[in-house]
Amino acid sequence: MKLEDYRSHLGLPPIAGICSFAEAARPGLSVEHCVLRLKRLHYALKRLHQIFIWRLTSEPIYELKMAFSLHSHLCADHVSALRKRVGEMREPPLGLEAVPDPALELLFNEILAAPSTQALITGLYQVAVPAIVSAIERHLQDTNPLVDHPSLRVLRHALSELREMQDYGSQAIHSLASQKEPTPLAPWLKVLEGCLDAAGGIDGLFEKKLPLPAPLHSLTPYRYDGSPRRDHRFPDPYNMGVHAEVFLYDESRKPEDKALMMYYKRLREIDVPEMMASILAETPDQPWGYYADMTRQLWDEARHAMMGEVGFIQAGVNWPDHVRVNFTWSLALNTQLSADERHSVLYFIEQGLMPKTGKRYEWEVGLKSGSPFTAMIQDYDWADEVLHAKIGRDWYVSRFKSPQEAIECGDRNWSKALIDWDKYRADGLTQHWNWWPSLYEAAVKARGTTPDPSVSSYETSYKEVRADLKDKAISG
Repeated sequence: MKLEDYRSHLGLPPIAGICSFAEAARPGLSVEHCVLRLKRLHYALKRLHQIFIWRLTSEPIYELKMAFSLHSHLCADHVSALRKRVGEMREPPLGLEAVPDPALELLFNEILAAPSTQALITGLYQVAVPAIVSAIERHLQDTNPLVDHPSLRVLRHALSELREMQDYGSQAIHSLASQKEPTPLAPWLKVLEGCLDAAGGIDGLFEKKLPLPAPLHSLTPYRYDGSPRRDHRFPDPYNMGVHAEVFLYDESRKPEDKALMMYYKRLREIDVPEMMASILAETPDQPWGYYADMTRQLWDEARHAMMGEVGFIQAGVNWPDHVRVNFTWSLALNTQLSADERHSVLYFIEQGLMPKTGKRYEWEVGLKSGSPFTAMIQDYDWADEVLHAKIGRDWYVSRFKSPQEAIECGDRNWSKALIDWDKYRADGLTQHWNWWPSLYEAAVKARGTTPDPSVSSYETSYKEVRADLKDKAISG
């Protein structure tokens, strides 16, 4: 009987609906060739993850900082899936930490060392991501959909999100096209394309064109820059003129006004990805699960920042005009503490968010504010922080004899980080502008109501901020 004559029982979809008999019967990739391709994809996505993380803190443009947070998480997730799939197909050692091709290594080294934002996003989204997309498309076309169905599922998921990443990058490149680039990109793009040619593509299937091009920007190995940078919408990043925590726990304040301060708290979480990126960049040789879980938390914190941004927008407030979002926390931790000390501080703070005076309280304020949006974002923020506390227990507390010892270590290390507000003022970096009245008046105007002078007043001592916040954390 010929293959094309065979029919399934009662005309039911054959092969569990994944393909036709003809497709299932065609030759595909051997396990060896499948694994070789998956390893090269794994390497490419792992290097992409590294680049997004290492360039996140020093990237000043807020939207790109948020995109790098998401894209690093997507890459980490797909790296995890590829590692699992390769482990299913071969006995250890799997060789997943080996560099599969020196040309690929140079490609990603060059993109990591890109000298400007425009060069970086061009290398990422015009060269690297499309090359990975093409390699996945070829694998899906070449592999047998029945015998290699587990790989097919992993790659389909990756392909969908990488195409979204590519679309974002195309729009970003177009948006930044008007920016003057100090160095012409064409010679450098030729180096990147030469790397792909020398590698035979991400998957190594094409004829390799030698010699390997000479490095351009990566002649000096790139070093992670932990100093946070912000764009022009953050004109006073040293400002400590308003203490959101004191405001939120002031029972004389109305819930609808506290909602505005919670939008600020969420937007202020920009500094958590900036700090967490430094931990990831400067903590080598951990199990991959560590990097995947920590990157998930990093992305969650970026989501929280954007929740605050959307909160202001839906409240009718143009936040750059009325709010000063500082970076003093990420700056102090990144420049004064080791990566391990920063992690201890992160865990200490996360634990302080768990009691009833923490995330539950903020959610209850959201409910009382009468804003469904505020209640919703605080509900999810609370859920995320519960997950983050677990990540801290899994990857940080496990180093200590007890959770209490871990908390005490975080407390000590936070005390080492000097956020010198008086010096910031003395050095002329900030006047600690009290921006609450401006924010309140803008929100009231958007509501179409009459401002209450007693509500717009605000006084607090920024010298007492840290002691107050630490007391709340220790109580947890």
